[in-house]
Amino acid sequence: MSTNTAAVFTLALCFAAASAASGQEPIVKTASVSGTATIQAIDSTARTITLRTQAGEEDTFAVGPEVKRFNEMKVGDTVRMTYTESIVLQIRKPGDKPGPTSAQAGVTPGTGALPSATAAVQAKMTVTVKAIDPALPSITVTTPASRTVTRKVENKKNLEGVKVGDQIDITYTQSLLTAIERAK
Repeated sequence: MSTNTAAVFTLALCFAAASAASGQEPIVKTASVSGTATIQAIDSTARTITLRTQAGEEDTFAVGPEVKRFNEMKVGDTVRMTYTESIVLQIRKPGDKPGPTSAQAGVTPGTGALPSATAAVQAKMTVTVKAIDPALPSITVTTPASRTVTRKVENKKNLEGVKVGDQIDITYTQSLLTAIERAK
């Protein structure tokens, strides 16, 4: 997903779930989901692992060279994962200087006895409100790349105080915490 797509998608999620935007207070939304899967197969040459969820679904994943302890994983080990999304929106009035557009990513290895790591991506951008349709309700924004995107707003109250020309700073963060646990 491109940075522009992620940011605008995030905008839609925030307006759907956040409390009313006053133009002063940031809108913050965080959601996490956790799960486990069991390693079914490991291909050391191709650097892939096949995982099976508790529901019995299997999928094979490529494991990049940034995973330094790949050779310590074993068939039967449990992989525990927690995925978190965090969204912060700050509405600014016309004439305010837009925030910088950026994207950062990183992987931090764990320090435990078994392999673990946290991977995170953060994107920042400022979009400009181009149109608001309170009847639908929906909002149309323009991204720094000049893309125009319209999204439905689930909670009409979130449009209170938002006007055409306002700028919305979006910080979108995704992280994945992964840890290996030995089979018992």
